[in-house]
Amino acid sequence: MSDDAPGTPARKITIERTYEASIDDLWDLWTTKEGIESWWGPDGFTVEVRKLDFRPGGKLLYVMTATAAPQIEFMKRAALPLSTELQVTYTDVVPKQRFAYQHDVEFIPGVESYNVATLVEFHPDGQRVRVVLTIDAMHDDEWTRRSVMGEESQLGKLEGVIRGLATKSEERA
Repeated sequence: MSDDAPGTPARKITIERTYEASIDDLWDLWTTKEGIESWWGPDGFTVEVRKLDFRPGGKLLYVMTATAAPQIEFMKRAALPLSTELQVTYTDVVPKQRFAYQHDVEFIPGVESYNVATLVEFHPDGQRVRVVLTIDAMHDDEWTRRSVMGEESQLGKLEGVIRGLATKSEERA
């Protein structure tokens, strides 16, 4: 369903963020039910993890729900449901270094379902970790733009969760 010619690799987009966090904390936020539910999804959406089997071939099943007024309005205008069940299949896991997954895209009206690949790499440096996401472009430029905006938004939410962890840690000290 890509604009690319058949057999052509999908266009890749890279997004990088550096977080003031330990690799252990960051890994847990990406790979546990509690961690994922604390930040996954763009602003104005919540996520409920229904299943998490974090290994190659394992699946993450979750429900993402629009909860803020602007997102609810957008979903209604786009003729999309407020809650969507989504699935990720993990394809590679190297603990505290990287993991990869295929995200099933089967929620876009009038578009045949397809998969979008994502690679998440962790580059620790003391109490900082650079996270590099490499994602496939979607079936058209508009949906690719939405996807990148969503990734940027949720990575911002992750930053907020990490700041909260740091504050709790300082309060205990």
